[in-house]
Amino acid sequence: MTMDDVTLRRATGADAPAVADVWLRSYDAALPGVRRAHTDDEIRAYFREVVVPARETWVATLDGTVVGMMVLGDGLLSQLYLDPDRRGRGIGDRFVALAKERRPDGLELWTFQVNGPARRFYERNGFVAVEHTDGRDNEEREPDVRYVWRPDAT
Repeated sequence: MTMDDVTLRRATGADAPAVADVWLRSYDAALPGVRRAHTDDEIRAYFREVVVPARETWVATLDGTVVGMMVLGDGLLSQLYLDPDRRGRGIGDRFVALAKERRPDGLELWTFQVNGPARRFYERNGFVAVEHTDGRDNEEREPDVRYVWRPDAT
């Protein structure tokens, strides 16, 4: 696989099941000790009924198969998940570059404190940790960290 083989595009309603499946596989692989607040069926319904139709959702496809997903809000990179078999191949970097292009005034995001690989990834991509919490405000009740990226002022 080369980066030329991967396409980033806006998700359509038909992508919702595959987007949810990528989210589920990625979450379970990256965060085995973090309980999910919702069942698989609830997560699939959320992506089908809310995320894909109502949010700026992007997918990475390889040979027509969804291998990654990203959701952008107003200045918020709210979700970025890759199929576990596709990590470390530059797809996440392409998603972050797209997010910065689409939100040139800056971005913020949350990730769990225990997710060391995600934290290193975001820090490598210019995000700075600005807040740590005890998790009382997220559904999983897992300590998290807020990251911020601002465009270089120079």
